[in-house]
Amino acid sequence: MTSSKIEIPGEVKSDPAALMASLQLMPSPVPNPEIKHTKIFINNEWHHSVSGKVFAVYNPATGEQICEVQEADKADVDKAVQAARLAFSLGSVWRKMDASERGRLLAKLADLVERDSVYLATIESLNSGKPFLPTLFVDLQATIKTLRYFAGYADKIHGTSIPMDGEYLTFTRYEPIGVCGQIIPWNFPLMMTAWKLAPAVACGNTVVLKPAEQTPLTCLYIAALAKEAGFPPGVINILPGYGPTAGAAIASHMGIDKVAFTGSTEVGKLIQEAAGKSNLKRITLELGGKNPNIIFADADLDVAVEQAHQGVFFNAGQCCTAGSRIYVEDSIYEEFVRRSVERAKRRTVGSPFDPTTEQGPQISREQQNRVLEFIQSGISEGAKLECGGKALGLKGFFIEPTVFSNVTDDMRIAREEIFGPVQQIMKFKTIEEVIERANNSDYGLVAAVFTSDINKAMTITTALQAGTVWINCFNALSTQCPFGGYKMSGNGRELGESGLREYTEQKTITVKMVSKNS
Repeated sequence: MTSSKIEIPGEVKSDPAALMASLQLMPSPVPNPEIKHTKIFINNEWHHSVSGKVFAVYNPATGEQICEVQEADKADVDKAVQAARLAFSLGSVWRKMDASERGRLLAKLADLVERDSVYLATIESLNSGKPFLPTLFVDLQATIKTLRYFAGYADKIHGTSIPMDGEYLTFTRYEPIGVCGQIIPWNFPLMMTAWKLAPAVACGNTVVLKPAEQTPLTCLYIAALAKEAGFPPGVINILPGYGPTAGAAIASHMGIDKVAFTGSTEVGKLIQEAAGKSNLKRITLELGGKNPNIIFADADLDVAVEQAHQGVFFNAGQCCTAGSRIYVEDSIYEEFVRRSVERAKRRTVGSPFDPTTEQGPQISREQQNRVLEFIQSGISEGAKLECGGKALGLKGFFIEPTVFSNVTDDMRIAREEIFGPVQQIMKFKTIEEVIERANNSDYGLVAAVFTSDINKAMTITTALQAGTVWINCFNALSTQCPFGGYKMSGNGRELGESGLREYTEQKTITVKMVSKNS
C-alpha cells in the first residue's frame, strides 16, 4: 500500500480569523491518505499486469509522484473480457438476477460512496488537482445521485405491446447489449465512472472500464466498493492503462459488444473507426466542445459576468462544456470585458486543499504547456491579453486565469478547444449575426444565452446546433437530463432515460394466435 502526504499551503490569501471560522464549519480532507488500490480489478480480484509493467501517477499540484499503478494492456483486456463474457452468459448469476436486485446493488454502491465520500474527495483532489471542497460538494454528490437515479430505473425498463395486423400478439422488450467497454477521461474521474457504470449495469450489461492513466485512483477504489456492495464476479472490471494500448484493445475487441467513450474528438474518431472495423460495436461518444455563450445587452450583467466566468474557469477550464466563445452585444462589450477582467483577477489559484482556492492546477505539464501555447497563439494573432497568460508558481502545473478581448472568429483560440483557464470575449451586433457565428463550428455540445427577453431566448435556443442550451444559467447539468452533442461533439446521449437506451437492444416478439380480440 502507498501513502501520500497532503501539503497545506503556508500562505493563505484571506483574513486568518475568517479562515479559521470557515475551517471549523467545513469538512476537512483525510490527512496523509493511504492509497489502497493500485492493481487491475478483474473478476472481483486484484491482479498484477500480465506484462509486469507499472506506470507512475502524479500530484499535479506539486508534480510529485503519488504511487505506481499496474499497467493493463491487450493481454489484460483479454482476461477482463473473458470474465465479463462469463458473467453475462445465459444462466449466470447476473443474467438470472431480478432487475430490482440489480437496482439494490447500485443503491448499495451509492451508499458506500457516500460513506467514504471524504476519503474519495481527498484522493480525487490529490490525483487530479481539483479543489477539495467543490470535489466533495459537486463531484461526489453528482456521483452518488447518478448511481441512485439509475438504481431506481433498473426495474422500470419497459417494453410495449403493439396492435399488429392479423392474428398475432406482438410486444417489445429491452435487453442488455452484453459486454460494454468504457473509456473515461481525467477531468471528472468519479463522475464519469458513475455516468458509465450506472446505466450499463442497471440494464444488465457487464463492463470493462478503463480510467484515464492520469487519474485511476478513485476509479480503482470504486471497484473495491462494487465488490463490497455485492456485485457478482466479472460484472465490473477496472483496467488502468494507456489509450494506445488498453484503450485501443477495448475499442477493437471482438468480445466487446458496445463501447462508450468520453474524451477528445480526435480519439473519438479512432474509437469509432476501430469499432466499425472490428464487430460494428454499438457506440456512444461524448467528445469535445467549443461552446458559445451569448450575452445580450438586456441581460442581468452581474449574473452574466459571474456565470460566464464560472462557465470558463470551473475545473481550471478543463471541461468539455466550457463556454469558451463568449459573444457580447456591442453596446455592453467594454463594460462586460472590464467586469470579467476584474473577476478573473480576483480568482484564487492555489493548493487544492486550501479552502479558499477556486482553481487548482492543470492535470499535467503537457496540458499546461498546451494551454500556454494557445495563449501565445492568441497574442500572436492579435487578440488583446487583458490579464493572466503565464504559468503560476514554482512547482505544479498552474496557469493564471487569462482573459482575451478583441478576439475574432478566425483565431485559433476562438476555433479550437483549449481545455484551460482562458476566456475569449467577442463582440456582435445582431441576433442573426450571432446565431450564424455561434453555429459556425465543428462542435455542438452546449450553448447558453443571457437575456431578459423570452422571445430572444427561444429564438436563440431553437436555432443553435447544440445538444444542451441554457437560458440565464450555465453548467446546469443534472442526472435526470440527457447530455450529448451535435456534429463532432459526439454520438448518442448519456444520463436521463435516454442514457438507458444506449445500453439496450430492442427486441420485437410476435406470437401467432388462434384468434384475437381488441
